[in-house]
Amino acid sequence: MSLQKTSRRDFLKLAGLTAVSTVLAACSGEEETAVLPVPTASVPDYPPASPVAPVPADELPPLAIIVLNRLAFGFHADDLEAFQALGTDDETRLRAYLEAQLNPDTIDDSEYESRFAKAEFETLNKSLEELASDHIVNNPYDENDDRYWEWFVQPVEELLDATFLRAVYSRKQLTETLADFWHNHFNVYGWDDDVTPLFVSYDRDVIRKHLFGNFREFLEAVASHPSMLYYLDNYLNEDAGPNENFARELFELHTLGAENYLGVADPNQVPRDAEGIAIGYVDNDVYEAARCFTGWRVDDDIWEEDDNVGVSGKFIYYKPWHDRFNKIILGKYIPADQPDMQDGRDVLDLLANHPGTAKFIARKLCRRFVTDIPPASLVDAVAATFLEYRNAPDQLKRVYESIFLSDEFRQTWGGKIKRPFEMAISSLRALDADFNRPPSAIRWLLEEMGQPIFGRHTPDGYPDTQDAWANTMSVLYGWNLILGSAENWFAEDEDDPRRGMNVALLEKIPAGINTPTALVDYWIQRLLGRTLSDTSRQALIDFLARDFGAEEEIPQEDIGWMLPGMVELILMTPEFWLR
Repeated sequence: MSLQKTSRRDFLKLAGLTAVSTVLAACSGEEETAVLPVPTASVPDYPPASPVAPVPADELPPLAIIVLNRLAFGFHADDLEAFQALGTDDETRLRAYLEAQLNPDTIDDSEYESRFAKAEFETLNKSLEELASDHIVNNPYDENDDRYWEWFVQPVEELLDATFLRAVYSRKQLTETLADFWHNHFNVYGWDDDVTPLFVSYDRDVIRKHLFGNFREFLEAVASHPSMLYYLDNYLNEDAGPNENFARELFELHTLGAENYLGVADPNQVPRDAEGIAIGYVDNDVYEAARCFTGWRVDDDIWEEDDNVGVSGKFIYYKPWHDRFNKIILGKYIPADQPDMQDGRDVLDLLANHPGTAKFIARKLCRRFVTDIPPASLVDAVAATFLEYRNAPDQLKRVYESIFLSDEFRQTWGGKIKRPFEMAISSLRALDADFNRPPSAIRWLLEEMGQPIFGRHTPDGYPDTQDAWANTMSVLYGWNLILGSAENWFAEDEDDPRRGMNVALLEKIPAGINTPTALVDYWIQRLLGRTLSDTSRQALIDFLARDFGAEEEIPQEDIGWMLPGMVELILMTPEFWLR
């Protein structure tokens, strides 16, 4: 006897309510989130909190699951097999995986490249100058024409689609997770009117170009790109009225972090290290740094009619706006009348080589790739690597290695949950979804979950701890995304036929897998790569076996409509949401 679809719907509603409570309970925990104090006389170590204790070896998921849920956006079923084929033991496999991922040019990415070609993007290979010329200076449409705005935002719209496509299909998964990290670290709101058409260049020529390279070079690329200059107003920074927006975020978010902020203290009273550099920063350092960056602007003279400024949209150093007089930053004297751009570069040198920056960046990376409250031992080791290789062209690559090869990386589990973007992408990867451009509904659901791509208005980037995302809206709309994807509700997109998506669950089942027990065990392994508790597993078997025996063959037509519900429930379990 076949189950009725109404029964399944009712079951899903009840299971949904139960699962929400389960997910929230599993994610909330009892640990308190550490709050950084504002230091006064000295910069203390990051205060002890309640880090997640190492998990006993027999309770850890397989190393492949840890790796593919942290260095990748989850996994396709065949990714597990590919990881296991990299060697005869976990150490060999991990090192082989890292060797490829840290050198992404060696990876065959033909599937993604094929889909990229089919998506027919028109703007993503344009240079910065072409983006400025085509979409800003010479927009072919009148400002009152709807097509004016469509043409203006086309580059970032296509970049958003390509970001989905890369995250789901690219085999260069570490590149994608790192691009996501650095976009949040050096956050720029992609839909700002001045930023939007040039944001393609920021993603390609700054974030992706430097994410395996040297942090100091990365920092200058960020500071001098028009997207950042516009976003944090440094394009208006001149000696007649310095604008401190960029300088403040450079200290607070990009380098030293709030943990090294000493408030409005007298800079002469701040303790110095052995090299005479202040151990933290005060407001006066921000003001002085703003003076150092006067004249760093954009070649965007569309209305001012200045003969010395063009309309290329590129970065320029505009000497008439620069404050030429001496400054003092972090205790270092910067003389007057230095060569062009030297004042700003001196600030970047100070910050990129500061021990406080090393620790701040190390902590953020460990938080992203290990656990919300990373152990001090790991942070210290990673910070030491950051400083040791400060002059190396592959400094950041060395830093990543020190995290991923650490014992803490392998022995910690359950200290992170997936943010909405990670949940969405990992779901599509697990379901083996087929698309070239993401359905409009997927993008809308991600916005409702609270994390639209390139959509963080404030410069701090999206938060990276579970307390920010273990909430009803993020979870509920995440389930809607899972439900809609598994049920193939997004097979057609009425707004754009290029955005259809297909999920063919029945085609993934090997021959002979047709009993409730066999189906549940197969899909748990396929979607999670590890076991569920006996209670959860039995609940899934009971769901499929309500009118069948646990070992009884289910007719194919019944499997066809029952299967999506069971798959959805597995993807809604806390186990799927953990990183």
